Amino acid sequence: MAEHRRLPVIAAFFVASLLVSNIIAVKLVAIGPLYLPAAVLIFPISYIFGDILTEVYGYAQARRVIWIGFFCNLMAVLVFSLSVELPPAPIWRIGQFESAESSQEAYGAIFNSTPRILVASFLAYLAGELLNSFVLAKMKVATAGRHLWMRTIGSTIVGQFVDSGIFILLAFYGTVPLPALLKIAATQWLFKSAYEALVTPFTYLAVNFLKRVEKEDFFDTRTDFNPLRWHE
Repeated sequence: MAEHRRLPVIAAFFVASLLVSNIIAVKLVAIGPLYLPAAVLIFPISYIFGDILTEVYGYAQARRVIWIGFFCNLMAVLVFSLSVELPPAPIWRIGQFESAESSQEAYGAIFNSTPRILVASFLAYLAGELLNSFVLAKMKVATAGRHLWMRTIGSTIVGQFVDSGIFILLAFYGTVPLPALLKIAATQWLFKSAYEALVTPFTYLAVNFLKRVEKEDFFDTRTDFNPLRWHE
């Protein structure tokens, strides 16, 4: 079996992009006429690294990293929630806030998510990332390793469609009119998919480099695609 010395580095970037995107997701940003969570600036990068993992190392390795990302995110959420519950020191201030109480309120607004949002986020992440990896692996075998751009963009379109749909509907159904929800989900899906397409040259460079230095180009011809399986 190949040594895969660069695999931990790719996995680290994957997990880091996931954690950072969840922290900054509370802010809405204006991109032209669109209003999107700030996470759209970095969350699609996790899909790019997911594509790289699957393309070079195979579905089983990507699946393991996806689950590692899930548990790292779960740990971060638990620690954030615990830190919000800790009583603030009387001398503590954040920026221009004049008291510990107002600082605590601002801190909680950023780091304390509702259970509904968390469940929607976790389910959307797992479904989207695992489906993205599955589709790419199957397409690689079907195309005999040709047309990398078709696999990365095609798998992202499928994965991001499921991710955006699950998150928006589970997180906000009943609080926002359904037509508005569908519009938000479609906007996020199209934006994230376009993001993937625009960085395709970077994906090619990364994939070709890793295949060369790792001496690996895995084809999932005999892979068990059970998403709950940990070992290959």
